[in-house]
Amino acid sequence: MLMRFILFTLVVLIHASSLASVAFAQGIPVDPAGDMLSSRPGAVAVMRGLDKISAETVDFNAKIGTLVQFGTLNITVNYCRKTPPEEQPEVYVFMNIKDRRTDGSGQESDGEEIFSGWMFASNPALNALEHPIYDVWVLDCKG
Repeated sequence: MLMRFILFTLVVLIHASSLASVAFAQGIPVDPAGDMLSSRPGAVAVMRGLDKISAETVDFNAKIGTLVQFGTLNITVNYCRKTPPEEQPEVYVFMNIKDRRTDGSGQESDGEEIFSGWMFASNPALNALEHPIYDVWVLDCKG
């Protein structure tokens, strides 16, 4: 029994070592825990915004780390990733959204943060933006 356990452990270690060597030779990133990353972070998040008053939808690209305006919303995408084709399709994005409301006299404020978190393309209602005028959701992650 002990011999089978030792043999099994050796086989697993040799297999894991050979996978890491192949990944390194092909330039595939490997995290410190030894697991190969299945995809890389994207550079641009593709999003869709809905103005509930006019029923107009607009598709827009948001580069990582840059501010994008949709209506009175300031959207900053901090991270996006798309799973590779061989896995179950999913796009997930971490973003912050601020609402630039006026103070009643027409002076625009810096904005109040109304959303900070992850959005998922496969299930936009899981962590949705709660806003009376606008809806924003994720479509894709590129680059």
